[in-house]
Amino acid sequence: MTQNSPKQREPERHTVDVHRIETVAQLETLYGAAGESALAKETPTINSAYRRLLEAAPFCSIASIGQQGMDCSPRGDGPGFVRILDDRTIAIADRRGNNRLDTLRNIVVDPRVALLFLIPGWNEALRINGRSHLSADPDLLRPFAVNDKLPATVIITEIDTMYFQCARAIKRARLWDPGARVPLSKLPTAGDLVQSVIADFDGPAYDDALPERQAKTLY
Repeated sequence: MTQNSPKQREPERHTVDVHRIETVAQLETLYGAAGESALAKETPTINSAYRRLLEAAPFCSIASIGQQGMDCSPRGDGPGFVRILDDRTIAIADRRGNNRLDTLRNIVVDPRVALLFLIPGWNEALRINGRSHLSADPDLLRPFAVNDKLPATVIITEIDTMYFQCARAIKRARLWDPGARVPLSKLPTAGDLVQSVIADFDGPAYDDALPERQAKTLY
């Protein structure tokens, strides 16, 4: 290094976390035992109460894992977008998207999934763990038709267990409180986000065309 050359910055080093939790025993010591009802509330079947939740839900996130890694993707439509096939099985249409197929690729190689359903105004959340497969059966696709357009596939999920999540997280987040909404002017647009990764991408043009493109390709 010459006298006039700038001083090179040393790489940032992280200290070892001596408080890192690495065993289940440590976790249980720190948190204590789960409440009796927290464990007993699980059910493998869709009873009348859980049916009402599934029929009201307009949105869920589905987590999956496969050869390319993990994925958690949103799914949504009007209330009733989840169809109950029997007391252990549900179906969700795979609507038009960007064709990345992250969730679908995972399900093809590993059926394990976890779903989290949200209902606007309801402070609890509904959780389902199970195993999914994809179907292109016309009889299964037909009930999901919108404007005579069918989904390409339906995600069929066999329920292993389902239960509701208590309201604390949603209450802390004030998720349904209109006063907690973040002004859109403070957030990046879809075009901004693409341009943040692809420098020569025309973000403003993308945003200008987005509303019309989404309206035409919603189903």
